[in-house]
Amino acid sequence: MPTVLIVNDQELRRLCYHLLLDSEPDLSPVGEAAGGAEAVRMSTALRPDVVLMHIFKPGTDSIDTVRRIARGDSPPHPRVLVLAPVGPDGYAWAALAAGADALLPENTAPHELTAAIRAVEAGGAVIPPGLTRQLIDTIRRRPPASASLPTERLGALTERERQVLAAVASGWSTTEIAAHLSLAPTTVKSHVCRILTKIGARSRVQAVAFAYESGLTEPHTTRSPLPAPGRARPTL
Repeated sequence: MPTVLIVNDQELRRLCYHLLLDSEPDLSPVGEAAGGAEAVRMSTALRPDVVLMHIFKPGTDSIDTVRRIARGDSPPHPRVLVLAPVGPDGYAWAALAAGADALLPENTAPHELTAAIRAVEAGGAVIPPGLTRQLIDTIRRRPPASASLPTERLGALTERERQVLAAVASGWSTTEIAAHLSLAPTTVKSHVCRILTKIGARSRVQAVAFAYESGLTEPHTTRSPLPAPGRARPTL
């Protein structure tokens, strides 16, 4: 049964999340924290499967808290699901870059939140489609990769893995990648798992960031529902 640590600076919201999770037969709220330092301590002590964390007001330690929980010194690290304002304030990208595995708007429906917790606990990444588009655009606007980036991780990928990663970075779904490369969807998923391991990423979102930062995929001047990954469509 997935265990969940609730992190929110408002007592009433913590209670609501606790009651919601407690009403689900397969989810177990194991603790509540009101702030970042407390969240890190309780995460270390309780070892929850998932940390459900609300991004606090500007000027607080929310992003650093995500980083310390997701990438701290005491593995195994819990999966981190962040509820945050989705907009131009940069919190969404900062939370994912810090190690969050999922990001949902603050007004997410209860059934969508519980489904996301289950998906994250199972190793998935949950991001709203509209935010995925924004994140890809944000990454594309970032400066080109520099020589200081760990490009040796890119060199560890096979040609097929590079093709799959480039397609993922361009927003292709597992089904679309499988159809274009004449692979079974399960094979594509296996490739993605190996890619994440080789580049040291926790989720597909972090793999997208790596693809652009390493120079594997470059920004496109035009877009289509199924854009070409990298400089050209992958070939068989």
